[in-house]
Amino acid sequence: MNTPAVTAATGGESGQPLDAQDPGDRQGPRTGDAIGDLLLAAHQAAADPDTDPVLQIIERDDGFVKSAPLTSWLAPIDQWPAEDRQALDLVKGHRVLDIGAGGGRAARVLMERGHDVTALDVSAGALEVCRRQGVQSLVHGTVDEHAGSGARYDSFLLLGANLGLLESRSRAPRFLRALAAMAAPGAVVIGQGHNMTDSQDPQQLPCNRRNLRAGRIAGQRTLRIRYRDVTTPWFDYLCLAPRELAELAAGTGWQLTDTAPDDTATDYTATLTLAFN
Repeated sequence: MNTPAVTAATGGESGQPLDAQDPGDRQGPRTGDAIGDLLLAAHQAAADPDTDPVLQIIERDDGFVKSAPLTSWLAPIDQWPAEDRQALDLVKGHRVLDIGAGGGRAARVLMERGHDVTALDVSAGALEVCRRQGVQSLVHGTVDEHAGSGARYDSFLLLGANLGLLESRSRAPRFLRALAAMAAPGAVVIGQGHNMTDSQDPQQLPCNRRNLRAGRIAGQRTLRIRYRDVTTPWFDYLCLAPRELAELAAGTGWQLTDTAPDDTATDYTATLTLAFN
């Protein structure tokens, strides 16, 4: 998963983020490349069947915490969920930008299919795992930074609910315009989303209501990922409904042209088509 810029911080009694205080007084994890550390550990563990699974800890800013294995981030395609395999079949053209490339599972498969793939991630550790997986074209940075490179792509891939990288109502149009600046004629965005806006899960409803009171999209989440004593900075992740994606895309150069399995599904794959260049 690609990690956007810091949008929140945990403060101590002084009101400062803990990492800004004396490191000797820090109570809690240190900020670093937790996703990269996780992927490097998982990649090494994959070579040893006796090693325990590597788990990420996902912490929400309202105190909700859960753990999840990283197995799927590195799995071969025959172990992928059907919707992930189907998403890859929607990629078109030769040049592909895999955004939030993680360990390179999608980039590797697309390369095997003959695509010219660039893996983009803000995690240096993730890109090192991509390199070990045989991915040669690597970009360490954000889509905004890469948009100035002059590169052009036929497809942009946001696999694994990485439409969340749109972050927020204000950030999403800038993100999509950056992709449009790199789009070849007829380009598409293939993105997977997780709709929390329409969730009726009791664990999600308080967060949704808090967002609506603040004028945010209900499905926006502020998270950080932890591994051992390392955590990412806090970042926003946008778990939006397809209708909200269509609204955010207006005027950015993209239009939502398809949602699978349909626009009522919690987990969905969206296709955005270049409307103008």
